[in-house]
Amino acid sequence: MRVASCSDQEIRIPFRVGEDRSRTWVITRPGADRLRLKHDHRHADGTEDELSQYGGDTVSAGSVERQAFPADAYSIALFTRTGRSVSNANIWSLGLTETTFTYELARPNRLFRVAFDLTEPLIDNPPKP
Repeated sequence: MRVASCSDQEIRIPFRVGEDRSRTWVITRPGADRLRLKHDHRHADGTEDELSQYGGDTVSAGSVERQAFPADAYSIALFTRTGRSVSNANIWSLGLTETTFTYELARPNRLFRVAFDLTEPLIDNPPKP
């Protein structure tokens, strides 16, 4: 993961899984007292995937180190329409400390968590020998 852009209103964090670079977390501020997390999924040609723009808004103040985003109405409708209604109960969380960025997906009977070591920067294009 890396922070590709950051402003007062939007943070874009693309991340890759192996060679797959189709995912970006987008964090926005739809109001003064909340945050929104959306998952932007793209095909290799840049077109949006059918399963994209899902996420949710914070419902509490959270903390400097952790924010939680329960699935919003758009996401629930998308998951239901695409046969993924098990995801309707999703709660995504983002965490940040001085050394670690965490992403978490929780729902009944599922917990997925990945931590990124911020002390080891990602090198997208390592120098060639």
